[in-house]
Amino acid sequence: MAPLDTPTAQVAPPEVTRDPVCGMTVDPAAGGPQAKHGGQTYHFCSDGCRTRFLGDPDAFRTARDPVCGMSVNRASAKYMSRHEGERFYFCSSRCMDRFADKPGAFLGDRPAAPAAREGAQYTCPMHPEIVRDAPGDCPICGMALEPMTPSAESGPNPELVDFRRRLWVAGPLAALVVVLEMGGHLGIPFTDWFGVLPVLWAQAVLATAVMWLCRMFFRRGWSSIRNRSPNMWTLIAIGTLAAWLYSMVALLAPGLFPEALRGMEGRPAVYFEAAAVILVLVLVGQVMELAARDRTGDAIRALLDLAPKTARRIDPDGREEDVALGDLRRGDRLRVRPGEAVPADGTVRDGRSLVDESMLTGEPVPVEKTEGSEVTGGTLNKTGGFVMEVGAIGEDSTLSRIVGMVAKAQRSRAPIQAMADRVAGVFVPAVIAVAVVAFVAWMVLGPAPALPYAMVAAVSVLIIACPCALGLATPMSIMVAMGRGAQAGVLIRDAEALERFAKVDVLVVDKTGTLTEGRPVLTDIIAADGVSDLDLLADAAALERGSEHPLAEAILEGATAYGAPERPEVTDFDAPTGKGVTGRVKGVPSALGNLALMQDLGVDVTAFSARAKVLQDSGRTAIFVASDGQLIGLLGVADPIKETTPEAVRGLHAAGLRVVMATGDAEPTARAVGRELGIDEIHAAVSPEQKGQIIADLQAQGLRVAMAGDGVNDAPALAAADVGIAMGTGADVAVESAGITLVRGDLTGILRARHLAVQTLRNIRQNLVFAFAYNVLGVPIAAGVLYPAFGLLLPPIFAAAAMSLSSVSVIGNALRLRRAKL
Repeated sequence: MAPLDTPTAQVAPPEVTRDPVCGMTVDPAAGGPQAKHGGQTYHFCSDGCRTRFLGDPDAFRTARDPVCGMSVNRASAKYMSRHEGERFYFCSSRCMDRFADKPGAFLGDRPAAPAAREGAQYTCPMHPEIVRDAPGDCPICGMALEPMTPSAESGPNPELVDFRRRLWVAGPLAALVVVLEMGGHLGIPFTDWFGVLPVLWAQAVLATAVMWLCRMFFRRGWSSIRNRSPNMWTLIAIGTLAAWLYSMVALLAPGLFPEALRGMEGRPAVYFEAAAVILVLVLVGQVMELAARDRTGDAIRALLDLAPKTARRIDPDGREEDVALGDLRRGDRLRVRPGEAVPADGTVRDGRSLVDESMLTGEPVPVEKTEGSEVTGGTLNKTGGFVMEVGAIGEDSTLSRIVGMVAKAQRSRAPIQAMADRVAGVFVPAVIAVAVVAFVAWMVLGPAPALPYAMVAAVSVLIIACPCALGLATPMSIMVAMGRGAQAGVLIRDAEALERFAKVDVLVVDKTGTLTEGRPVLTDIIAADGVSDLDLLADAAALERGSEHPLAEAILEGATAYGAPERPEVTDFDAPTGKGVTGRVKGVPSALGNLALMQDLGVDVTAFSARAKVLQDSGRTAIFVASDGQLIGLLGVADPIKETTPEAVRGLHAAGLRVVMATGDAEPTARAVGRELGIDEIHAAVSPEQKGQIIADLQAQGLRVAMAGDGVNDAPALAAADVGIAMGTGADVAVESAGITLVRGDLTGILRARHLAVQTLRNIRQNLVFAFAYNVLGVPIAAGVLYPAFGLLLPPIFAAAAMSLSSVSVIGNALRLRRAKL
């Protein structure tokens, strides 16, 4: 086997063609899948490859030879090589051999790509229409492709690791360039100690080192030019390269410049520090962006971690063994022990237990499972053990479907920087055109010597247009807003969440844990005539001490809180499935449970049936208590509404938001809570998929939708909404899927988040105005429009100062958010 870093060459026989998608050789005579495009017939190894080709034919028709740069037809390429999980096509065996000897020489400085996972696909964070089978660079903007769906085993983003290492080196180097340039202003006479020329050469060497460390930005800029898709990378590459080239010319040939442009030392000013600092600031922004994007995969990894890594399979001969989940097949019988996660979707065949399905329903009460009951992979078995038969596996499982929904919703979001790129699509060509026109005009009409004047004008235009402030406009506002929000208990994931939340029309909320406390408590004690409340609680608590049902915990806590006396241990205890508990309390036959249990025991509940209905209509669970064949009382258990929820709902309505409840809880309970809070629209007994559909239906009406929730079941809806809001007291998956997290789990935090979003979006817009105002005003001056009338020509030093001033304005304006009133 070849080493992992050694390209593996594949030469196609002359009588076969290649699948343009996966690169496999295909025999056209075999009659496999095929498709026609652009007058050519393409053959495929499978229907899957054919479908992917038809989705984006241009992405699979040709490839670039990494050695000579020639365009190669993927379907007829005779020479192909694999390296680090990526396919490369060559025009000849000579190019393929040269690549095999030294692949790094032709791949440039790209960070080492992780080995491609089997079946994984990769996409560009800026251009989601780009989909590839292996890691690599985006053909449009040059950014590194990222996995469309992170795996549970995936490590940190290799590009993030690489950029952080570069920043640790480039940052101090750029700071040293600034210190050398500003030494005289700082009271450090470097030029007196070492001389002007050595100090300038030191700046040149250090700035060049920074540019070398940040050379990936120039590759992206070149990609944007080559693909005719100008963006921020175009501006960054041209502006910093122009500053560096101008400075190198000034250092190497100062005599080319007119006397008016020379300083006291007889040399024109250099701008090495401008190029170095701009690149480092951009690198800082990239590290922040990559770190934020890397965290989006945590939601999916948290989902994947719900499923156990192995399952205990029972073979036909009765022997049990632990096997990997990937080895499971439909029909396999598995043993699930107490405290274990259910390995896969299936059906209980033997035994019974309580299973915590809050990941699906968001409800805190575990569900009793007996023979014939359906169980879902990833749910938690609480007490008893059971044997199950495997049903759906792999991509058909409920957990996999939820993972796919979250991943798809996350990929569908475009970063806010797309707005800057759209502006740059017009701004960049305009700036370049102005620089060219200025250069030509000065060469034709300018005074002698014309070349230095023309070069100064063109470079000044490019420097003043360099988008340092544009790169800071959004990150600075977001960083300050994050700090301000944290003080108010609101955590912000990214600028997109704030931008969208400021425009939201509808807020969809889960019930359990969002509107309510999230755990059942004893709310009502209704004793029969002649029976005290404490005696009723004492008998109920005695029976429930032997029960593992969550409602039992609420009754036991209530009995303790009210000071009910303790009864002796119950004898003859039994727990009829799905009905309640029975036993002897102080030797007297007693029972606690639902109406079905009372009917089985022949207990007359007529006197309390009306009160039980009132409890149920108000969203409470009615529990009957009987002793010696007579009903002695009724208990009500409910998940109480949070104290702050009514105020929060009123505030949301006042802010113009329509409030919709979507819960997995039963209809009567949901309706009761909705009526009490004045919820505008109620959806009860909904699944995770249905929650996502509710979001989609509202969005189809042209509404902007926010979703607030706290459970794993809320994760797909949180990711699919225009902005997701997670309660920090809830599941990690909900928090990771959301754009906004309320740390204290207080719904009133949504109002604080709304105020913060509106103010932050306004601040970002102001910053963008600052960023472009200096460019719009400064570019004509830099080009020399004032020279004919006033004899003023803007030297690059003033262009750099104007660029810096725009950055200072952006930073100062962003810092105002620290005093924002929420």
